[in-house]
Amino acid sequence: MVTFTLLVIGGLNWLLVGAFGGFDLVAWLLGPMSTWSIIIYILVGVSALVELFTHKAGCKNCSTPAS
Repeated sequence: MVTFTLLVIGGLNWLLVGAFGGFDLVAWLLGPMSTWSIIIYILVGVSALVELFTHKAGCKNCSTPAS
């Protein structure tokens, strides 16, 4: 659940960056490249790696054979 939440935060942040010409919500809230924003970016990245390597084990669509 933690990795999912962090991935949603990261995805929404990228949506804002793309849609509003570089508006970075994390940097806006925590300061550009502050210690806290760096921690958030690292946690989002680690969450993406965890999801990448563990997704198939818990995914109903990925565990069923293609029809």
